[in-house]
Amino acid sequence: MDTALGDPLMASNDTASAGRAPAIEARGLVKQFEGTTAVDGIDLTVPEGAIYGILGPNGAGKTTTLRMLLGIIDPDEGVRRVLGRDDPHDIARLIGYLPEERGLYPAMKAVEAIAFMGALRGVPLAEGRRRGRELLEGHGLGHAADKQIRQLSKGMAQTVQLLGTLVHRPRLVVLDEPFSGLDAINQGKLEGLIRNLAADGTTVIFSTHVIAHAERLCEQVAIIAGGKVPYAGSVDAARDRIPAQVRLETRAREGRWRDALPADARREGDYWYFPLPETGIEPLLRALIEGEAGILSLSIERAGLHDAFVDIAGEAAARALDEQSPAEAVQ
Repeated sequence: MDTALGDPLMASNDTASAGRAPAIEARGLVKQFEGTTAVDGIDLTVPEGAIYGILGPNGAGKTTTLRMLLGIIDPDEGVRRVLGRDDPHDIARLIGYLPEERGLYPAMKAVEAIAFMGALRGVPLAEGRRRGRELLEGHGLGHAADKQIRQLSKGMAQTVQLLGTLVHRPRLVVLDEPFSGLDAINQGKLEGLIRNLAADGTTVIFSTHVIAHAERLCEQVAIIAGGKVPYAGSVDAARDRIPAQVRLETRAREGRWRDALPADARREGDYWYFPLPETGIEPLLRALIEGEAGILSLSIERAGLHDAFVDIAGEAAARALDEQSPAEAVQ
């Protein structure tokens, strides 16, 4: 294994100490284009076998980051290691990459397109055709194997390109905005495919501006805004930055039980809303019962990843995210 990144990087990697080797490590990545900083000091550690999301609005630096990790472009500053190697080109055949800009030869048959993409990663054409038909059959597109790309729907063509990304059976799959342009059915199929890849031990890293996909799929995320990563870690830890919220409905409108509510409790219609007290819910429940509040309903609602994104990246970045993806995520 190359060791150019040095021991400090390995010592800082808590995922490795937990028994999971890192598939990707990056420290201090910087990239400028014509004097404009697109990526500004990004650190990432992606555990092997994980589903890892890079979440942020368009223009935040997601694609530039992925291209640096893959060696498509070199960083101006910083270091990276992919599958244990300092030069990603050394292990290109172990990586599957789906770029944001989709593109297949329109006149090529679906199975040939998959075989061709496999050949670029060292798979003999005959074997690529065999695997291609197998993949198409397994994803409900066996009937389209001998159809030209131009004869396929947009979703089918995108699926063919994705299968071409997987035909050489990579250890690491990198998907740049893979859900973009897919309808709800194909988004759901892609989510299932990503889960299956991870279940088989493949590391999957994908970029997205749709929070719902990251929240459903990812163990860990990097939130990126303005070329920086203000947060990289588990989805659970991001959500736990914001206290859980209590929603309370009572039969009584007034009474001494009101004294038990936190000072920041607010009333909206029939419900009270307030952060879960640090002492937990039990003392509050006791006070409500003893005060004869007449509890009609009480629920504890944990913060979602969207709430965490607002807290971490700011309202401007969250607004940009919402404007770009109002109806793209499967609910």
